[in-house]
Amino acid sequence: MDIRKEEKLFVGTAEAEHVEMYLKAIWHIRERGDDVKISTIAKILNIRQPSVVQMLKKLNGKNLVEYNKAGVNLTEEGEKIGASMLRNSRLLEVLMDSALKVEIDEEMVCGIEHHMNKQFTDALCTMLGHPRKSPHNHDIPMGECCKKIKDIPKDISD
Repeated sequence: MDIRKEEKLFVGTAEAEHVEMYLKAIWHIRERGDDVKISTIAKILNIRQPSVVQMLKKLNGKNLVEYNKAGVNLTEEGEKIGASMLRNSRLLEVLMDSALKVEIDEEMVCGIEHHMNKQFTDALCTMLGHPRKSPHNHDIPMGECCKKIKDIPKDISD
């Protein structure tokens, strides 16, 4: 009898990853201080504007964004998911740069960030010492694990 556990394989859901990328892009655009416009979203995601409009309508229907003639805003749930995606990607960048001492591979980061759950992200953040800045000097959104610590360094060099 083989006592090894059977390996499980999982198929990612492309639609869920697309939703997360849109929310992350909107969060990032807003963070930069730019207006969240269809053209800006299209440019940052490298897709056509009609595709952006179609997805914004879907996200509006899922109550993740408020999309109307006035513009695009994240709902509370959309805000949470966008911040989570940015937190995941920036913590992975810190891991690659500071802990593993390898060149940051943004394509790999993008592939992994969608599959990180809260427990994994908080463990990674704790292992890295709760960094506040990515190697690109972008703020890393705080998680619950960070809020429990009194003296969190402002960036990874502290």
